[in-house]
Amino acid sequence: MTDHPLRVWRGLAGDCVLLDGFHALKHALRFGADVPVAVTADRAAALALAGELAEDVRERLAGLLTEVTAAEYAALVPRPHPTAVAALAVRPDRAAALRRLARLPRTAPVVVLDEPRNLGNAGAVIRLAAGFGATGVVTTGTLDPWHPTVVRGGAGLHFATAVERLAVPELPPGPLFALDPEGEDIRGLTLPDDALLAFGSERGGLSGAVRARADHLVALPMRPQVSSYNLATSVAMTLYHWSAGAGRPA
Repeated sequence: MTDHPLRVWRGLAGDCVLLDGFHALKHALRFGADVPVAVTADRAAALALAGELAEDVRERLAGLLTEVTAAEYAALVPRPHPTAVAALAVRPDRAAALRRLARLPRTAPVVVLDEPRNLGNAGAVIRLAAGFGATGVVTTGTLDPWHPTVVRGGAGLHFATAVERLAVPELPPGPLFALDPEGEDIRGLTLPDDALLAFGSERGGLSGAVRARADHLVALPMRPQVSSYNLATSVAMTLYHWSAGAGRPA
């Protein structure tokens, strides 16, 4: 890199995705992200961590990471990460992601978060979806699924699956299974690989538009007088049920 990394960072920050922490950068590299700049306040510690936990990307990290002062690092991120690592990545092409979401037949479902509100929960869902090999995660409503807090919660695994925001009429094709307490018990169902699995917001539940689009309402088992599960927990339970049935992670 011929230019100073901080100048490169400031020139790219408005158009790139913030990878906040060692694990976000590690996952982004593993899944093919284009990372033009990466900095750390402790290069030796970051490379030692790579040697311990991510030997497969250690060489690439050694070529990418530039050491800056602790103050310079802290000025680049909204909340310094314990690993003191940060990077910028080029956001994946939207048109390619939309083609991936729309392609049939699919080998794994698409998770739909209907008007989510909590940035951390959205990130946790993306991390789960990547882990189960879901085709992608689609959000409706105003939450930006590429917000830095969501990317932090997803540990950089946005690059392992397709992540986009769409209006309900733009949802990918496939039978829509919407999670709802009044639905059919999920234990009696097989979720197909081409399903859309829709989850309502943490407070409001399913929107009217998604409920109208749903082909099936599905309920998770829940003890009486327990009002709800956390959003990420609901997604995990549903994806596990899919993976244990006819579908299998990609």
